[in-house]
Amino acid sequence: MTSTTTSTPASTRALGHRRLGVPSVTLMIIAASAPLTVVAGGVTTTFAVTGVIGVPVGFIVLAAALAVFAVGYAAMSRYVTNAGAFYAYIAQGIGRPFGVGASLVALVAYNAMQVGIYGLFGFQMSMFLEARFGITTPWWLWIFACIAVVGVLGVNRVDLSAKVLGVLVALEFAAVLVFDLVAFAVAPEGVSTAGIEPANLFVPGVGAVLSFGVAAFMGFESAAIYGEESKDPKRTVARATYAAVAIIGVFYAFSAWAFTVGIGPSQIVEASATYGPDLMFVFMGEHAPVIVSDLMQVLFLTSLFAALQSFHNAVARYLFSLGREGVLHRSLGSVRAVSRAPWAGSVAQSAIAIVVTLGFVVAGEVMGLKADFAPVEFLYPVLTMFTWLTNTGAMGLVLLMGIIAIAVIGFFRRDRRGLGAWQTLIAPAISAVVLFTVFVLILANFNVLLGQTETTAATFVLPALLIVPGVAGVVWGLVIRRRNPELYARVGHGIEEAEAAVVEVPAHRGSRRRAPPRGRERPWRRA
Repeated sequence: MTSTTTSTPASTRALGHRRLGVPSVTLMIIAASAPLTVVAGGVTTTFAVTGVIGVPVGFIVLAAALAVFAVGYAAMSRYVTNAGAFYAYIAQGIGRPFGVGASLVALVAYNAMQVGIYGLFGFQMSMFLEARFGITTPWWLWIFACIAVVGVLGVNRVDLSAKVLGVLVALEFAAVLVFDLVAFAVAPEGVSTAGIEPANLFVPGVGAVLSFGVAAFMGFESAAIYGEESKDPKRTVARATYAAVAIIGVFYAFSAWAFTVGIGPSQIVEASATYGPDLMFVFMGEHAPVIVSDLMQVLFLTSLFAALQSFHNAVARYLFSLGREGVLHRSLGSVRAVSRAPWAGSVAQSAIAIVVTLGFVVAGEVMGLKADFAPVEFLYPVLTMFTWLTNTGAMGLVLLMGIIAIAVIGFFRRDRRGLGAWQTLIAPAISAVVLFTVFVLILANFNVLLGQTETTAATFVLPALLIVPGVAGVVWGLVIRRRNPELYARVGHGIEEAEAAVVEVPAHRGSRRRAPPRGRERPWRRA
């Protein structure tokens, strides 16, 4: 952390402007949610752990709750454009110290989600190669290879990532839709409506269903992160957020219902407990050509890759925003001259992923932690790296969304800017109550989410990874206020449109408008 006020050239302070439209941002959001991964892994896990067959209804309930959250979130996005998203919203809605604290919680949460998914990716790639080609490889080898590929895309133009993710997401949807059609065609117990009957959701275990289910939506809130790179941030962020919630909610609910129909309502819980994430592929292997099952397993891997890239981009932009404003070291606010990508934040995120992965490798392979999971020690990266970190990340993001809902009320408290009470007060208040309720449910079911039968050190250490940095961030914000009022005034306010416009942008084919030389930048204007 640093509170220096050293000026940074404008060319290093702004991301590539106006490259992303609503479809691109929506695809970024959906990619983070990893549709195929959620349907194959998340849905079956929820059935197995909770024993509740009303899981499809749970997705509809959560989608409705998040849509209400999006009302205030989208309203505020018209007036706050910042790659730091949560950080900027909370800084401007509640206070700068709380914004700094939220930024560190967000960094931990997004990094935990991203690095945790690496654990599942490495395991699945290793198992796939062994099962199909007889090649035995360590799970961590594929993680390091994937980190390299994700890192290369991360330092290039964001629209390149959007195009890659767009193709992968389209293939994921196609694969899941094929499964849905086959499931309804097989229907061993007929096309039963048991999975979509509300009475089958609101039973003992509903709290665990919602706790598991909310993780499937993580990433939907990331539209604001791309606000500075959107063609029309005042409309793109809102439209992409609403579109993502609707698409994800309906798609997950329908596919979860297809699971109950294809396997049978009376068998879905037992089958999910027996096969876990492989249930989809086992089912397709029995009722479709083998090549279809194999392709779906490949797409499962690309689904994980798409989520990794999306979360990597989010972390890189958070680091960029905090570096640009001086909350963290200013070097993190650097972008590449050609791609306008936040290269320093991207490299930092890749380094974090490498270090954390090495920690799990050493703990499991050298210190013997893997042996504690016998007789399923081969699942070590899934049971620890994936399960621990992704659930921690989801918990942190739910907490932040609850705080964001309060920040929306604070932001519009004195000036509604012509908006109604529904957008500025009622919807944010409702979503705050719902989100904090879900957060409490996650805490109450945290052992279940971690796959533990009793309380262990992880039950307390993992939540502390979120809370301690948050408290430290608030303290650091107060220190900045005392030591450097000028820097403190910029916290959460990003870069002004007038200043952003002077960065290099194509004026016409073959020419560029250049940033002014250092020392002639336009002065900050407080938002």
